[in-house]
Amino acid sequence: MRVKKGQEKKKHHQGPVKNFEKWKKRYDKTKQHVKPPRRKRDWEIERENIQKLQAKYDQINPKDVIKFSDFPLSKKTLRGLLEGQYRQPTEIQKQTIGFALQGKDVLGAAKTGSGKTLAFLIPVLECLYRHQWTAMDGLGALIISPTRELAYQTFEVLRKVGKNHEFSAGLVIGGKDLKDELLKIHRTNIIICTPGRLLQHMDENSTFHASDLHMLVLDEADRILDMGFADTLNAIVENLPKSRQTLLFSATQTKSVKDLARLSLKNPEYVWVHEQAKFSTPATLEQSYMVCELHQKVNMLFSFLRSHLHKKIIVFFACCKEVQYLFRVFCRLRPGISVLALHGKQQQMKRVEVYNDFVRKKAAVLFATDIAARGLDFPAVNWVVQFDCPEDANTYIHRVGRTARYKEGGEALLILLPSEEKGMTTQLQEKKVPINKIQVNPEKLVSVQQKLEAFLAQEKEQKERAQRCFVSYLRSVYLMKNKDVFDVFQIKLPEYAIPGLRVIQQAKFESCSCSLPSGDVHQHKASVG
Repeated sequence: MRVKKGQEKKKHHQGPVKNFEKWKKRYDKTKQHVKPPRRKRDWEIERENIQKLQAKYDQINPKDVIKFSDFPLSKKTLRGLLEGQYRQPTEIQKQTIGFALQGKDVLGAAKTGSGKTLAFLIPVLECLYRHQWTAMDGLGALIISPTRELAYQTFEVLRKVGKNHEFSAGLVIGGKDLKDELLKIHRTNIIICTPGRLLQHMDENSTFHASDLHMLVLDEADRILDMGFADTLNAIVENLPKSRQTLLFSATQTKSVKDLARLSLKNPEYVWVHEQAKFSTPATLEQSYMVCELHQKVNMLFSFLRSHLHKKIIVFFACCKEVQYLFRVFCRLRPGISVLALHGKQQQMKRVEVYNDFVRKKAAVLFATDIAARGLDFPAVNWVVQFDCPEDANTYIHRVGRTARYKEGGEALLILLPSEEKGMTTQLQEKKVPINKIQVNPEKLVSVQQKLEAFLAQEKEQKERAQRCFVSYLRSVYLMKNKDVFDVFQIKLPEYAIPGLRVIQQAKFESCSCSLPSGDVHQHKASVG
């Protein structure tokens, strides 16, 4: 069969195209049988990142750390720190985080306000991140705080720094609904709690278990023990796995703290940030004291507040009734600055509300008992005033620690009775506390005595509050163990009844020189006619 020339050229011209199409079909068919390279799953990528970080743990040198990013930390933690405005670690953080990342137990001591909270929260987050912890894994870290307020504050910092992680966290403290906690606690990865409430769950909650716990943190351990929770802590520790890692922090190293460390820590690394420090309080803190007769103390405080209207101030008192009474008094006197009160008689939600209110205000004065002295972080506090002498030098240090935090400046004023001056200043010197005596300028002292007398004469209820306040104050002085400082019989009672008790000279005071039986101060009577 003959092929025409035109057809031959056409066939010759289309040959390469058809050949390519055939080759492409064969190639595509073959490609379907070839497995594409497997894409790594997210958890595998995460595992590789974790291994890279772990390889750097042994290379951590605190002296080389300037920023948090100098630590081998996960991107999620670093992002949380950056968003929380935490950029440069403090000394306790530099010393502690390296040991904690390596899985070692730590016994740490540092001045109040040194940044202990992040020193344990960062290792907690990194520990669970390394183990790729999920909500299904249950409890992985346990943080025990001495008070509800400190636990709440730690929880808020954790929410801020750990918000980019997927861990669940819970606040387990008294004053909240136990039934609600029972339903949620078994799904919680990080629990921040007070010791009493935690032990209650261990005893009563069948869904609670800590068999997989990786890390235990004891924050303010000395305070926990001072509050009488030694047996509670021992019972808690006995219910925890032995293989856990433990971080124990304490502002002071007492015998009871050392005993607890022996029970709960294994070959710990000791971190003493203030061991070589010249003073026990921050260098940026200016400290002064003045001597004042008892009946002039309220005038002194009112005058002080009137001259510091644009400052943030915390005033510490000896007892709850004193805070309650003087809070009402100063609200009536109107010193020109917002007045708040924080004490142990308040409900938990009320204390949280007061705390948040004080934090938000640019200028305010907070009347408080020692419930606010330990651990609570009040940003930008300018002054700490101690209206009543603290029970010892350690309490003084903890109180003034509410200001001059994280290298910021601050000032502290201690008001002493003449009978308290020698003993207290001697003990402060022994604790390496630099404090100077200042004199009161009589011309700047504003007397509120007449206003108080008129106020109490009009309101019987407030008059009774004043009496209870007076007796409560005397009781607190009498029960003080530090007899080198406190002597209730040195108080000049005829001249004093928290101003206003001398209601137009109708109040009479009787004092007895006989020994007071324990817990009874009724030999010092306030009889108001």
